[in-house]
Amino acid sequence: MNQRGLDEDGINHGVRELFALVSEALAGATDTLLAGDRDAAQRVVDRDEEIDGLTAELEQAVWSRIDGHGAEGADLRRLVGVLHILPELERSADLAEHIAQRGVSGLGSEMSPSSRGLVQRMAEVALEMWRAVADAYDDWEVRSVPLDEADEELDILHDRLTSEVAAGSMAPSASAQVTLLARFYERLGDHAVNLARRIATTVQS
Repeated sequence: MNQRGLDEDGINHGVRELFALVSEALAGATDTLLAGDRDAAQRVVDRDEEIDGLTAELEQAVWSRIDGHGAEGADLRRLVGVLHILPELERSADLAEHIAQRGVSGLGSEMSPSSRGLVQRMAEVALEMWRAVADAYDDWEVRSVPLDEADEELDILHDRLTSEVAAGSMAPSASAQVTLLARFYERLGDHAVNLARRIATTVQS
């Protein structure tokens, strides 16, 4: 295993890398979906394997440090916190992959102009949330991460997008996939909120 995994600084570097990779995947998935760039969308899909591999490496490294390096007190709490953070990051990467898969299928060209605009805005809001949470992890301090307003906006956008689907402006097959897109972006926001709460709880414990 990479020597980085045996070192707490290396673990933290790896988690920060995962935050960056998830944000890049989300941005790339949305861009390729709306641009109709199937090849670029496939590259986003393929990169999910890298994220899965890094997540597994970091999980093994954390357990190695807990079991074999006598971590205790604040260090132990932080390592346990990382174990809770990693699955949220991996699931979020999977959601970005699901969005990119719709880009591979060419869904973007079948979407109505209104639905495309709503998806673009949902991606922007989700990315803002992810950047805020990544900053919170970097600082690892007790502070309020202002996500409630952004999460509420995502919920509103989700409702507007599902209403657009219900209006029947798209083919049934495209409508079904756009409904899934709305859910994917909403869940990305939920994961960002969960991560912010996990970081705050770990620091305060």
